[in-house]
Amino acid sequence: MPKKSPYGVHPGVAMTIQWVKDLPAKTGKSLDEWMKTIEKQKLKTEKERAEYLKKICGLGTNYAGWLAARSLGKGDEDLDPAAYLRSAVNWVEAMFASKPLIRPLYEKALSLGLSLGKDVKVCPCKTMIPFYRNNVFAKLTPSTKTRLDLGMCLRGIPFSKRLTDTGGTAKKDRITHNIAITKPEDFDDELMKWFRKAYDMDE
Repeated sequence: MPKKSPYGVHPGVAMTIQWVKDLPAKTGKSLDEWMKTIEKQKLKTEKERAEYLKKICGLGTNYAGWLAARSLGKGDEDLDPAAYLRSAVNWVEAMFASKPLIRPLYEKALSLGLSLGKDVKVCPCKTMIPFYRNNVFAKLTPSTKTRLDLGMCLRGIPFSKRLTDTGGTAKKDRITHNIAITKPEDFDDELMKWFRKAYDMDE
């Protein structure tokens, strides 16, 4: 029996599916109609296609960019939950391909994050692995070949020598605090206290 994936479908997939449903009302054409319109222009590059959609068709930057990429076969994972989950595994493998020393640290951190509650979802992106409850409450980033960073949303919590400032508070990002993980011993009571605190604060 295949091993169950630890990953869940990113909330952005559902948002994109709804976005595509709304395309006809907001742009006058369905996704298929936009694909046919783009192909008729015989433009080769993504940049050229995006510029055509903006300048000639009057679309905004986000619509034009996404449709241009889609017309070249990109973005399947944005619309298909199964495709996203396949991509999630590949993204994680790519992130750690040149960082094998910290892969065991990632697996341990992943397991601990999932143990915080049944409502935790782990939804990898191309450069980081976010943890969701209602919102992103933590993320793992393979920052160097020897360091895994656990970023957390801990607004209002004082910083310390170990619980460092990500700059997120000043930038109004969700991830405000960070703990560096370089060895198994870093998974101690203090780390788990803050990991759980981030989870609890996202009720």
